[in-house]
Amino acid sequence: MATATRSGTTGKPTTTAGTAPSRAPGEIRPPLSERAGAWIQAHKQLTSWAGTILALAAVLVVWQLSTKRRSEDIAMGELQGARYAFENQNLPLAASELSKVIENYAGTNAAEEGRLLLANVRLLQGQPQQAVQALKDYAPGAGKPYRAQAYELLGAAYENMGRFREAGEAYENGSAAARLDFMKAQLLSDAGRAWTNAPDTTRAIAAYQKIVKDFPKQATVTEAKVRLAELTKGTVS
Repeated sequence: MATATRSGTTGKPTTTAGTAPSRAPGEIRPPLSERAGAWIQAHKQLTSWAGTILALAAVLVVWQLSTKRRSEDIAMGELQGARYAFENQNLPLAASELSKVIENYAGTNAAEEGRLLLANVRLLQGQPQQAVQALKDYAPGAGKPYRAQAYELLGAAYENMGRFREAGEAYENGSAAARLDFMKAQLLSDAGRAWTNAPDTTRAIAAYQKIVKDFPKQATVTEAKVRLAELTKGTVS
């Protein structure tokens, strides 16, 4: 049975049995590893559950990575078959095989490459509307390695349809997304051509001026200067 003692008039502190005494000044705390070990011993069931959950999560991550890798390998194999058909000018077969890759392996690099190649096939088949359908919603969210080319093909499809304003927008978006200067400059040149045909002289001049200003070392700068002279009658360079 716990008993309590109370200090008298001497001012000594009161001590009650059954309560933990406060830590004495200067007392050294146990090392963190010892405290962690003690906590684990006191919560064995909780730590066991946590360990099981972490192990399952690790297995799930490994399984997902393995599945994704297998899917990518299979998709790339099927993409190679579609490319073979394309290179041998069997465009209907190429279009059919590419559509399967895009549908069955969405989210893989093979599917992204397949969508670009399918758009190219549609252009070669004289089907720019189908190319636009394949690229219009895809281009803005395409992976960075594919975005500029997606906009380039989209611009070409619009040009083939005589929709020059949409073509100019697509080419400019492609230039902004491109990672290499020569491609940025080339897509701006394509945009300048589209804006000239729109006709939107102001935006055409702006595109060519950007080439001259930002990409003076690229091959397209010579043509840009010629087009500027034509559009401005030599008054702007």
